[in-house]
Amino acid sequence: MAAKHTGSGGECGDQRPLIAHVIFRLDYGGLENGVVNVVNGLPHDTFRHAIIAMTQASDFRSRLRRPDVDVYALDKRPGKDPAAYLRLYRLLRRLRPTVTHTRNLSTLEGAWIARLAGVPHRVHGEHGWDVHDPDGTNLKYRTLRRLVSPAVDRFVTVSRELEQWLHDKVGIRRDKIMRICNGVDTVRFQPALPRERAPLPQDRFAADAIVVGCVTRFSAIKDPLNLVRAFIAARRDPAGARLVLAMAGDGELREPAQRLLDEAGLTRAAWLPGSRDDVPQLLRAFDVFVLSSLREGISNTVLEAMASGLPVIASATGGNLELIEDRVSGRLVRAATPQELTGALLDYAGSEVLRAAHGRAARMRAEQEYSLQGMLASYEALYRGFCGSRLEAA
Repeated sequence: MAAKHTGSGGECGDQRPLIAHVIFRLDYGGLENGVVNVVNGLPHDTFRHAIIAMTQASDFRSRLRRPDVDVYALDKRPGKDPAAYLRLYRLLRRLRPTVTHTRNLSTLEGAWIARLAGVPHRVHGEHGWDVHDPDGTNLKYRTLRRLVSPAVDRFVTVSRELEQWLHDKVGIRRDKIMRICNGVDTVRFQPALPRERAPLPQDRFAADAIVVGCVTRFSAIKDPLNLVRAFIAARRDPAGARLVLAMAGDGELREPAQRLLDEAGLTRAAWLPGSRDDVPQLLRAFDVFVLSSLREGISNTVLEAMASGLPVIASATGGNLELIEDRVSGRLVRAATPQELTGALLDYAGSEVLRAAHGRAARMRAEQEYSLQGMLASYEALYRGFCGSRLEAA
């Protein structure tokens, strides 16, 4: 079986160095959004890009704004699938990229495949915690990273916590690790005053409602049911009577989340529309943003909410500790504690002044410390360091 391919096919004889991004699946998600931002944002006349999805590529590929980007899907089966890695090897031999950039544990073996295929330089990114190893303590996974490390020229992490973990717990040399924090487009994501309610279903969200919003993957590591339970509890308090819930995204826990809301009699006070392409508009319709993950790297959706001028309630874990100033630009609560999350929701429900002040601080922090331009400059420097001779030849 050959790799499924979409795209222009590239220009014959194009001398720009090729960066091959290897990910598990090209679909709606923070990691995938980050890859698309890098591909769209780096200088078009400097690098070519290909995206290789080990499993499948959804219509999320439509977010690519460059016509010269090829997307390949290898249709890897669950579990061990040697044929998929053989397809990856053959594809890399044909494409001849200058750099492969694998991401997270699910594509880690691709670094060895790339080395065997003759790819000159290999980068591996750690963007967050695996649902099967939320604390990074699994000995098998840590050993696998050490075994693959000789095939990796540079490890890239998105947070200080991941950087420290790679060195202290996994045993990767400090000089092989580089931290590049995610960045956010503060033009595409910006505050709206007054709030733009248009994306929300007007038949269930009253004009004076306080919208608790979330954009997430409905998976165990993101713990969306924690937010649902906290919202139900907040609605039972008279102070939370105006709260409504909007949760965009998809996954195996979306139906259980909807059932909890139905059983609580809050079907008409909540909206779970699935994955959406109008995230900037949705964020401008929210009053408070919540991400109740068990573990996080640096969350793109938190950054987007901050840039949209929203106060953010998030679990006090991972990169969230770097992004959010507690009681300045948002609230940090312990993971998996719906009672703490309920309290934070009620605090914001009771004070428009507090919501506005924390939202302004969040926007300022996004502008000053987490710009998309800063992230792109770091990735450009990383790739240029590996592509120097090819860039001169081009």
